[in-house]
Amino acid sequence: MDVLPEILSRHSVRSFAPKPIEKDQVERILEAGRLAPSAKNRQEWRFVVVQKKETRERIQEAAFGQEHVGQAAAIIAVCTTNIDYRMPNGQLSYPVDLAFAACQMTLQAVHEGLGTCCVSTFDEQEVREILTAPFSMRVVLLLLVGHPRDPVEAEPGPRKPLKQVSSKEHW
Repeated sequence: MDVLPEILSRHSVRSFAPKPIEKDQVERILEAGRLAPSAKNRQEWRFVVVQKKETRERIQEAAFGQEHVGQAAAIIAVCTTNIDYRMPNGQLSYPVDLAFAACQMTLQAVHEGLGTCCVSTFDEQEVREILTAPFSMRVVLLLLVGHPRDPVEAEPGPRKPLKQVSSKEHW
């Protein structure tokens, strides 16, 4: 199994075509998130899928009017109920856990021939109200999923060379 093709073709899509995505595709994307690793295997995440146009438009407004938010065929609100747990290294677990889940969902979406964009610029309280999320729930990330409008966007952005971002045995 080679995952590098999906990794190499992944990019942030900011213009989506008005085309729905299949129910099976959504299920496989959610399954990829469900199978992600989490601290002590707590799996304290919830994925809320929004596909109704009216709700996507409301979330777009809560995301300060970003057009691509409302254009996406699906918005997956990546949420947690585990806001207090700290790992033994002192770090909160939920940002790490949710990053793993979102990454796996993103790669599955690319495998499905879809585009994604991770959005963190939104009014969390407003999105929580739209989703009727419980008081204890945090909405950490919005994962937009849909068909890219422009295939030209498939070119990856510039990346730093490996030797600039890695080292061996010491800093």
